[in-house]
Amino acid sequence: MKFIVLLGDGMSDEPIDELDGQTPLQAATTSNMDLLAKQGLIGLVETVPATFHPGSDVANLSVFGYDPASCYTGRSPLEAASMGVELAPSDVAFRLNLVTLGITSGDLFMEDFSAGHISTEEARELITTLQEELGSQEFQFYPGVSYRHLMVWRQGRDNFNFAPPHDLTNQSVRDQMPRDGDAGPLAKITTSAQLLFKNHPVNLRREAAGQKPANSIWLWGQGRRPQMPTLQEKFGLTGAVISAVDLIKGIGIYAGLDVINVPGATGYLDTNYRGKALAALEALETRDFVYVHVEAPDEAAHGGSLQDKIEAIERFDADVVGTVLNGIDRFGDHRVLLLPDHPTPVKKMTHTKDPVPFVLYGTQAEFPANGAVEYSELAARRSGVRIDPGYLLMRAFVEGKLD
Repeated sequence: MKFIVLLGDGMSDEPIDELDGQTPLQAATTSNMDLLAKQGLIGLVETVPATFHPGSDVANLSVFGYDPASCYTGRSPLEAASMGVELAPSDVAFRLNLVTLGITSGDLFMEDFSAGHISTEEARELITTLQEELGSQEFQFYPGVSYRHLMVWRQGRDNFNFAPPHDLTNQSVRDQMPRDGDAGPLAKITTSAQLLFKNHPVNLRREAAGQKPANSIWLWGQGRRPQMPTLQEKFGLTGAVISAVDLIKGIGIYAGLDVINVPGATGYLDTNYRGKALAALEALETRDFVYVHVEAPDEAAHGGSLQDKIEAIERFDADVVGTVLNGIDRFGDHRVLLLPDHPTPVKKMTHTKDPVPFVLYGTQAEFPANGAVEYSELAARRSGVRIDPGYLLMRAFVEGKLD
């Protein structure tokens, strides 16, 4: 038996007036996901427990089959694992975004949480400068992909509540930034980074080209190293994870999965959708399980672009879901789990806690069709099937039955 998870990050949404009350999932052309919904079992799953912030970290832990209440310590330790950064029990990892802060009426606001989706090459120059100028035995800076990077505070503190920058778009951030007290060292690093970036060659080039400068860092998502069993220990599965995002790769590493890096996988609208699907099929030749994650719908929604979100959903459907469905029959018996991790409504430009639509499909008819004619939030709600807590969905997927 082969198992494949197809996850479109943030695909779920809310009804939109411009779409005559439809959601992007309903408005998009999604013939392959609709086919799975017709042939499989559709329902809603609560991926974000009530006491947690609706982040991709918590939601994807649930989809992987982990109870966030028992293993979640923060987003950044998961990203550190993907980046090969070792954490001692006393170390604290921080997500470090490169951002664009603006000034209006003397107030600072979050102009762009991604610094205009700065390129990985440009970002590496900036993070290298941080390490050269501010790095020490206590603080280290590690380059990641595009605007997403890592800072480690050795023997540091983690008693902070920093908001994700994508939750603050066009909002004042003056009261959201590190201040004195326990956060004093972080405030000093943030201010120093701003001074280093002000006339940095990367930003001078970007401004000359009419692009947004990365004029500040944003620290958030801090945490210490988690303790998690592998999927082989939990379910007897060996497998791989395919994603452009360090967070998802890091969860996969803690889950004992191989990380497959696909050329052209960017974590944005221009990602290599079909390359991910082909890599997943190849991985199933030698493994039981593959988790395929596509970030593009989430990024489009954070940017507030309805057109981009629909395009990302359609590319996910045609090039990822369609390619997998066209090639998976060669493995014989298999199961497919289709879902987003959380909603990212375009109008809100951030995550919400609403349950998301899932489809379970198995060649042995272990998940009988329950009447859906499309893959959408409405069809899932009408099914009456609801899984809560969300981490139980993976067990149902592996065992071939709903409790």
